[in-house]
Amino acid sequence: MSALEFREARAEDLEAIIRLHEEDELGAHGDVWSPETRPAYEAAFAAIAKSPENMLFVAVDGDEVVGTFQLTFIPNLTGRGALRVKVESVKVKAARRSGGIGARMMAHVESVARARGAAMLELTSNKTRKDAHRFYERLGFSRSHEGFKKRL
Repeated sequence: MSALEFREARAEDLEAIIRLHEEDELGAHGDVWSPETRPAYEAAFAAIAKSPENMLFVAVDGDEVVGTFQLTFIPNLTGRGALRVKVESVKVKAARRSGGIGARMMAHVESVARARGAAMLELTSNKTRKDAHRFYERLGFSRSHEGFKKRL
């Protein structure tokens, strides 16, 4: 894993990113890479790539995409105008979990957020992901809010 690097995702990474989401039964939201779904993913990727408030990253070991995460920068009127960063879609390849990739990804998240002047990181995690919760707490995150979602 010493060759692990982080970079912004490129179009040619898209299939590998979606495959990481496919592996996650709980967080996949029905994601599957197929000829039928590819145009929707390509459109979403294009929107993320051109948005200055969003960054999509991959963790790469050699030629293999082993992780991904997205950052969304949110200006905020509270906290004296503090910039927040929402961390989303954090995935590590199933066969590579528990090897330090996630911790290195989150360290990179902090580095990018600090470089952009952010004052806070936030993320949500499904209530059933007890291992993930322990992981985030080990990294200094604290449980602070109850989240809500509504499908449209």
